[in-house]
Amino acid sequence: MVQEQNLITIIKMGSISNFLKNPFGQKTETVDLGLKSTKAGNSYIQNIVPKTISQTRQDIKTWTNAQNMAMVEENPKFFPIQNLYDNILKDLHLQSQVNNRMLKSLSRPFSIKNADGKTNDVLTTLLQDKGFVFQVNKAILETVYRRHSLGEFSYKLVNNEPVLTFDSIPRQNVDPVTGYLYYDYTDDKKIKYREQKEYGSWLIEFGEKNTTLGLLDGCVPMVLFKRFGGSCWSELCEIYGIPPRVMKTNTQDKVMVNRAKQMMADMGSAAYFIIDDSESFEFAKGVSTNGDVYSNLLSYCNNELSMGVSGTVVGQDTKNGSNGKEKTSIGILDDLVDSDLSLIEQCWRDTVIPALQVLGILPAGVLYKYDATEDIEVLWKMVVEAAAFLEIDPKWVETKFGIKVIGTKTTAQPANLSLNLGEGFFV
Repeated sequence: MVQEQNLITIIKMGSISNFLKNPFGQKTETVDLGLKSTKAGNSYIQNIVPKTISQTRQDIKTWTNAQNMAMVEENPKFFPIQNLYDNILKDLHLQSQVNNRMLKSLSRPFSIKNADGKTNDVLTTLLQDKGFVFQVNKAILETVYRRHSLGEFSYKLVNNEPVLTFDSIPRQNVDPVTGYLYYDYTDDKKIKYREQKEYGSWLIEFGEKNTTLGLLDGCVPMVLFKRFGGSCWSELCEIYGIPPRVMKTNTQDKVMVNRAKQMMADMGSAAYFIIDDSESFEFAKGVSTNGDVYSNLLSYCNNELSMGVSGTVVGQDTKNGSNGKEKTSIGILDDLVDSDLSLIEQCWRDTVIPALQVLGILPAGVLYKYDATEDIEVLWKMVVEAAAFLEIDPKWVETKFGIKVIGTKTTAQPANLSLNLGEGFFV
């Protein structure tokens, strides 16, 4: 109650701009809404040793070895599987599917509600355009794909003013099972980050400690199969498009061999080989194909990636697609997005809001909420039908649909046309 009175006093005094600035500026101790501001904690992300990632060819053996290292009981290592996740996310189809699902949640407007369920407009405005909120929500959503996220709050200078930011610690350096943080993931030196004084305030984590390796674990073989199929298809195009050449000559005569080499090199860029005129060479006849087998493999992998991330194939199968199918697919994707929004609300309630209260950013008793989704098209149809026999609030229409209502439209009375002439019409 005292905190709400302080908020009203700040607004009445006309110092709302200072109030909006101070919680994310350098004078956090003057904020009346939160607890006493804590002293800035130690930064862990600055101590992470950067590593050069070798861009070698990945295969199924690499994947299984990474799984075994992450799932071992004693001293598990997560950097191989996390490096593999970074590698497969270069696949444009997988990247688009993940972004489509995540951005639907990250772009959804939210509100901060008081304990009584009413929206706190001041705090909502305060957090709505802050960059750290986006980064926190992104770290929360990434736990669906990569199992776990660990990050830290810090103040950074932006235009010579300290601004609160949130940075994720590389997952290669984190062991969420035992709670170890490795500054160098190839070394055995580590600290127990859950026992540090900054844990729960400046340092927070999301995700499960003992569970699967995330959604991307099932996407790894599909991406590897795609790369294999794509490389084979490319080689097929090279063979069919520019077939190799054969030249017969007397290989015992060096002059003739050199002349043949020069001739073949000048004739084009296709592969060639030179054999003796007494030798013969034939191409083995394989299965006659124009690349359909590779096309089908790539389509299968893309569909599996879409099913894994989006729960359905949306907007890709133009051969068998239909308007009803697409609407059903979008509805399935929306269900997954609603699940992601619920996850964000839960993490804010259990982890983020308590940490921001310790830092003096938020008051006690507030909740991070998303408004229930509504089908505007269906709602407008209901309003039009109800307006025929019910009075509709113009302010609600303006707020909900963005239509400026200036008044009720009145219809002109029709003219009274009659053939009855008055008695004095004819004189």
